[in-house]
Amino acid sequence: MAKRAPAPVAAPGDWTYFSNHGHVLFCLAREPEMLLREVAARVGVTERAVQRIVADLEAAGVLLRERDGRRNRYTIDPRAPLRHPNEAHCTVGMLIDTVVGSE
Repeated sequence: MAKRAPAPVAAPGDWTYFSNHGHVLFCLAREPEMLLREVAARVGVTERAVQRIVADLEAAGVLLRERDGRRNRYTIDPRAPLRHPNEAHCTVGMLIDTVVGSE
């Protein structure tokens, strides 16, 4: 898969429709072996913030981290429900398919 150029980061004071958790999830859905420092650069947060987000996603059962040599590979459980009651009828897979697309 060809690497995509980083998307522009929102300017300070701008807002987006998704949380940083969502942005991290979308990055890892596109490139499951992406380095967390690359994820941080694309999302516009620190690497430490991405590490906390990945830990949250793992604890929620949404993300599985597997060691692949010297790197990590991330697998997303598409069956995991979205967490807010307004969206709980949808799954993570539905969200990723909508935003990232299915391959």
